[in-house]
Amino acid sequence: MRTSIATVCLSGTLEEKMRACADAGFDGIEIFEPDLLVSPSSPEQIRALADTLGLTLDLYQPFRDFEGVEEPLLNANLDRARAKFELMNRLGIGTMLLCSNVGTATIDDDTAAADQLRRLGELAAGYGVKVAYEALAWGRYVNDFEHAQRIVDLADHPQIGTCLDSFHILSRGWDPAAIEKIPAEKIFFVQLADAPELSLDVLSWSRHYRVFPGEGAFDLVRFMAHLVRSGYDGPVSLEIFNDVFRQTAEDRTAVDAMRSLIWLEERTASYLALHDAGTHYPMSLATLPSVAEPTGFNFAEVKAGSPDTVSALLHQLGFTFAGRHRTKPVQLWTSGTARVIINGQQAGGMEPGISALGLDVQDPQAAASRAVQLRARPVSRRSQADEQVLQAVFAPDSTEVFLCEATADGTAAWADEFGPAAQNGPGGTGTEPAGQPLISAIDHINLSQPWQHFDEAVLFYESTLSLTPIASQEVPSPMGLVRSQVMRSADGGVRLALNIAPLIVESEPGGAEYPQHVAFTSTDLVATARQAVERGLRFLPVPANYYEDLAARFRLDPGFLAELQDLNLLYDRDGDGEFLHFYTGTVGNVFFEVVERRGGYEGYGAPNAPVRLASQYLASRGEPKRKAG
Repeated sequence: MRTSIATVCLSGTLEEKMRACADAGFDGIEIFEPDLLVSPSSPEQIRALADTLGLTLDLYQPFRDFEGVEEPLLNANLDRARAKFELMNRLGIGTMLLCSNVGTATIDDDTAAADQLRRLGELAAGYGVKVAYEALAWGRYVNDFEHAQRIVDLADHPQIGTCLDSFHILSRGWDPAAIEKIPAEKIFFVQLADAPELSLDVLSWSRHYRVFPGEGAFDLVRFMAHLVRSGYDGPVSLEIFNDVFRQTAEDRTAVDAMRSLIWLEERTASYLALHDAGTHYPMSLATLPSVAEPTGFNFAEVKAGSPDTVSALLHQLGFTFAGRHRTKPVQLWTSGTARVIINGQQAGGMEPGISALGLDVQDPQAAASRAVQLRARPVSRRSQADEQVLQAVFAPDSTEVFLCEATADGTAAWADEFGPAAQNGPGGTGTEPAGQPLISAIDHINLSQPWQHFDEAVLFYESTLSLTPIASQEVPSPMGLVRSQVMRSADGGVRLALNIAPLIVESEPGGAEYPQHVAFTSTDLVATARQAVERGLRFLPVPANYYEDLAARFRLDPGFLAELQDLNLLYDRDGDGEFLHFYTGTVGNVFFEVVERRGGYEGYGAPNAPVRLASQYLASRGEPKRKAG
């Protein structure tokens, strides 16, 4: 599949956009006219740059408000078109996008429109270029791609064809199955865009909220399947009007865009293999290494200039200090299959924060290959001759994602690189808490995402790791609404919560960051909390008002409610089960949560999130807090 992208999708100058597109691996680009008009480079220089970068110049756009007009205006429009065709010849572009008229059309007559397109085709033939007619969803008389195709058919000119745009088709609810009826040779160009479901006028929706494939709600896999069945084999391009994308770094946006097309290409290939087995089409669709979703968390890593505050919290929660790495300033703490690494490498003066996570996968090499082909950056990691070679890539937020080989007993071969723990762990804490560990595994990890890269992160984890996005939620905090999107495996072995940090956090003096956390599974939360209290853990305080509301909502046993309040524990319940949890205080940019799931409860205690966020807000302001109750 030949890939292309409109320069309107990206920030920067035309030349910067072209370099970013080439670096991301696109085959070609559409030149958006305003980008050329403000460029200091001549058309010949832009053409030469494209050749140097290995990019084809696939489309010049847009040409507006041509058809459905009276003769004097038509003649002026033809003069305007002549100038653009001459420009296209200088650029070496063979196709121009013609949008259906939205502003100057006064003649609602398909025969008249077709005659005018035919005259445009005659003019285009003299310059050796083609015109792709596109039905804008808000076109005055033509807003349906089938209607546009009827006019193209009436024009009956070899230089006049159609441009199919997924946004204009799907936003109006048109059935894309009709694409298969269009002769492939009359489909001159195809543009793709996804979009979230919004109750908004279609023009505003289009101009501000388009996103890359896989980041919205449109069924682009089915759209692409109809396109492939039509016999089309030209460029598949992205045309995304989005305020966020045009304010972020062009190289990063181009990579996100390319990843979305690769993901869509693979999904389409799988769809057609299932529904059209044995049928071959002109468009060749590439596939990626097939990998199963991860089965669990292998570890979580916290990077810190000084490990003491983190190691103290882990000890208080009941973790065992399992030793230091043989060659690196790195500690390992374990409880059951829950492993936490405290990494001090190149962390001088750094406040604690989540820097990496490890996932159990069946085939680390295949999983890493898939991620890299989806434009993830590999992590360069130095290893000694006797150390495990671990595959890892960077997530969009720079978190390192390690792909570790899953084992039947939950062990990790790399753990042997950590020397025997001393009789006493760091800071003089005992290495082996008495009794069976109550914390058994990592339940979920919560990572905050910059608002402008949230959709990118969701697509990354879905496409590279086969995690499924669950319906997002919004919870209030003193700093604004926090949107949370859970990515999870089918069996819940991996739960990754992505939160959008409120804008106020980013504007805080000193660049304050929204805290992230690791949640551990406990077999007995109350016992875990009591042991933690004995080891000196100070829980995140919960106000008495919360427990009064809890009593009103759930009619809990008074003794149990008193126990929850005494230990600062939180509670939730649904039709499937119960959820108990507590939070530690925040150190640097990280805190820990311990949870107990009873029955079939699959949530995350969302009704309790505002309590946590408010308490953390007060703690960040240094305000005095009283013990609840």
